[in-house]
Amino acid sequence: MSEVVELTRDLVSIPSHDDETEAGDAVEDWLRAETDAEVTRDGAGNVVARRGSGPSLALVGHHDVVPPDDSQLAADGSYAVEERDGRLYGRGTADMKGAVAAAMLAFRDADLSECELVFASFVGEEVGGEGARAAIDRGFAPDYAVVGEGSTGYSAPGVTDVAVAHKGRRGSTVTARGSAAHASEPEAGENAVYRACDAVEVIRDLDFPAAEVFGERVRGSVAVTEIEGGSAWNVIPETCAVTVDERTVPGERAAVERVEELPGVEWTVDQDLPPMRCDDEGFAETVLGAAEAAQSGSPELVTKPHATDAGWLAQAGTTCVVCGASEPGEAHTESESVGIDVLERCYGIYRGAAESF
Repeated sequence: MSEVVELTRDLVSIPSHDDETEAGDAVEDWLRAETDAEVTRDGAGNVVARRGSGPSLALVGHHDVVPPDDSQLAADGSYAVEERDGRLYGRGTADMKGAVAAAMLAFRDADLSECELVFASFVGEEVGGEGARAAIDRGFAPDYAVVGEGSTGYSAPGVTDVAVAHKGRRGSTVTARGSAAHASEPEAGENAVYRACDAVEVIRDLDFPAAEVFGERVRGSVAVTEIEGGSAWNVIPETCAVTVDERTVPGERAAVERVEELPGVEWTVDQDLPPMRCDDEGFAETVLGAAEAAQSGSPELVTKPHATDAGWLAQAGTTCVVCGASEPGEAHTESESVGIDVLERCYGIYRGAAESF
């Protein structure tokens, strides 16, 4: 069994959907035992290690996961991990303890010249980047970062690409208010559902934002995903709430706020996960070169549809790319898995990027 497979199995078996403490302990203990790096654990539970000096490059991941399916639980309460047909199956194999394991080994093994290599595994990524934001608030500010979220299978099946941009997510609520009346006399009230429908029409007419990064185009979207209003079949509704899911792109936002031009309509932002744009093409090409050297396929610079902690880091001033083992459709599923060859490849990419940085 290769070292990256063994370490991935160890990390994946540790439950970390409700409480990341034990998984963080395992990452911290391994780093202290296997490296001479400066290892810290902050109050949020993030694990950070540093070695070398000079401009800083961080290998970034997270050790929390979404809740497992019942089939992913072992009898002793741990997470089940199974190897078959060249893949590891289990909650967190793809998203993203496999990439964390590859980054830990690359952090240990990389032959550094004039740079500081940083390893960081955050908590709370799956609930809005809580760990990344806490680390940034405490001064975590590497110059560059490779975030190990999935980038495999974007340009071609089985190829691990380098994402230079990804979408963010802004979730919001449009609330329409009217006045109640008996439904037999609708003119006696103001129908909040009708006002909400007017707001939906405004949203339907919005242009989707788009941006271009190093020749790669990323396009956002806006969609109404829930509507809730009314209290009874014979009452004119006085409130109606509309949920809006917006996928944002670097530098552009849809003008959802236009709904507030309608009478009785308010707009509230509930969540705003930032998009990411790499701002240094030379760095992106360096990581792409490491990806080319680590595989037989031909990786490309690509864009990614999902928000990651790279958005928070980029917003804080770190130049980021995303490169990792997970393939589209693997994360958060009951059959979640990762290719063993891709885990070994990611180790090579991370180590190569560090050594050529």
